[in-house]
Amino acid sequence: MPEHIDEAEFTIFDTETTGLNPGCGDRVVELAGLRVKGNKEIGKFETLLNPGREISPGAFAVNKITGEMLKDAPGAQTAIPDFIEFSRGSFLCSYNIEFDLGFLNSELRIIGRPELESSGCFDILGMARFLLPGQPRYSLWFIASRLGVESVQKHRAFSDVEMAWRVFARLKDICAARGIKDFADFSRTFSPGHGRKPQRIEPKITRIEMAIRSGSLVKIKYVSVKDSKVTLREVVPKEIREGDSGSYLVGFCCMKQEECRFKIDNIMELEII
Repeated sequence: MPEHIDEAEFTIFDTETTGLNPGCGDRVVELAGLRVKGNKEIGKFETLLNPGREISPGAFAVNKITGEMLKDAPGAQTAIPDFIEFSRGSFLCSYNIEFDLGFLNSELRIIGRPELESSGCFDILGMARFLLPGQPRYSLWFIASRLGVESVQKHRAFSDVEMAWRVFARLKDICAARGIKDFADFSRTFSPGHGRKPQRIEPKITRIEMAIRSGSLVKIKYVSVKDSKVTLREVVPKEIREGDSGSYLVGFCCMKQEECRFKIDNIMELEII
């Protein structure tokens, strides 16, 4: 496991499909990936796929891929293993990983290959929502423009990959400025497989309750809800309180010298001291 974000290799990837629902038989018609490390591009993958079915009018209206373009393209049996080999040893990233990983795993099931786990993946859309709260929309082209990325979204796999890579690089810079530099912190914050899910707060709640009962302080690494900045805090815990958006630790913050509340989902590390 790398220690720093820039020591990790990522494969930014994108799919174009016959429609929106792999559960209804929709298939991948184009797959592209860009393998990167730090600020360097170290590999490129791009292929059309013959899906063995027609492209929906809605999908064609977006990506302009025709059946004629696909008739001599390889099928999933060839193209998908080639992509898996290309990305091996890297962490998969996509702008809306749930959609692209869902289609990739659907193709893997069809060809009898093991599905990919979300724990090795990162969602650039999730990063944008977390680091740039309150945007009127979160489409790739809109977030790219907000971050000063100059490019036109063509809704073809590799052009979208290039735009997503530039957005990812800018968001990584924001992470670094806010203290999210260690790969472990980055993974806990942005990987769907390691994210802040409800079941993951239970051990933290147990430790907070122990600290309350024993009158102990807790030391936490906390990601601010307001500006996503990471800080270390020592807190005298008072209670756990439920709110509209989750559970909160309420206590006296030694740094701010006042009572504060901390969203438990956003506590990255917690230690009783």
